[in-house]
Amino acid sequence: MNRAVALIDYGAGNLHSVHNALKAAGASDVRVTADAEEVARAERIVLPGVGAFGACASALRAVPGMIEALSDRVIGGGVPFLGICVGMQLMATRGLEFGEHPGLGWIAGDVALMAPADPAAKVPHMGWNDVVPAGAHPLIEPGEAYFLHSYAFTGDDVLATSAHGGPVVAAIGHDNLLGVQFHPEKSQRYGLALLERFLAWRP
Repeated sequence: MNRAVALIDYGAGNLHSVHNALKAAGASDVRVTADAEEVARAERIVLPGVGAFGACASALRAVPGMIEALSDRVIGGGVPFLGICVGMQLMATRGLEFGEHPGLGWIAGDVALMAPADPAAKVPHMGWNDVVPAGAHPLIEPGEAYFLHSYAFTGDDVLATSAHGGPVVAAIGHDNLLGVQFHPEKSQRYGLALLERFLAWRP
């Protein structure tokens, strides 16, 4: 049913858990890959990410042909794309963690250290929190998801927010692009349902 989901391996993601979650959500063919040619043929693309923005961006750019394959397939070809955690953040214009680092530039915005207005809200933002849609979207529904991050996106195309000493962007996207700050693979029923919708998505 859902063929050729490319789960990008660039040394900066929780690949095992994401792979298992995609399979549990109904994906029949999940390919963990660092091969740009395979990504260029994929019907859906998932970009995970754990760690610092700059290190993840550098690691992704270090994979031969990967940035070009992503641009051609996602932006040029319009295939459904899901960025998870730092994978979502990499969709932004730039990250401001340990200096300034260019992102993919797919969605205008910056990724910067969280500064909650409420001093009782600790950083990192860790644990279960509400996902509140900013409007109607076929993939984003209200519910609770698992977050673990110290840096957050601010910018355009916000699809959902959460609250942690003030509003925090929980999801971004437009057209065939979706990025989520939370971890679907750790978000139990809510996360699996999101992945099921992603696998059936025809943007």
